Amino acid sequence: MLAFIVAATIFEAVGDAVMRIALHYQMMPGRILLFASATVLLAMYGAALNLAPIEFANATGIYLASLFIAFQVVNYVFFRHVPGPGVLVGGILILSGAAIVYFWK
Repeated sequence: MLAFIVAATIFEAVGDAVMRIALHYQMMPGRILLFASATVLLAMYGAALNLAPIEFANATGIYLASLFIAFQVVNYVFFRHVPGPGVLVGGILILSGAAIVYFWK
């Protein structure tokens, strides 16, 4: 279950980053290839998330926490953007909320 969710968040974060690059890429052949790659990655995200063997409502906490982490890592790797204090504090709240959603039974 966790592997599906982590894979989905990686596909989503990387697909979004590639889409952002494609939107600003100047050469048309490269732009088309980037758009196609982003489309495949985002389709893989949808498939991985919806194939996870768990009810989506139960996976929400893990999904949001892993999505936050994946977005920050991808944002740094692709764009060299370091999260500021507000993002870090907000991230702590997201991770805390995700833990509550996941562990509260």
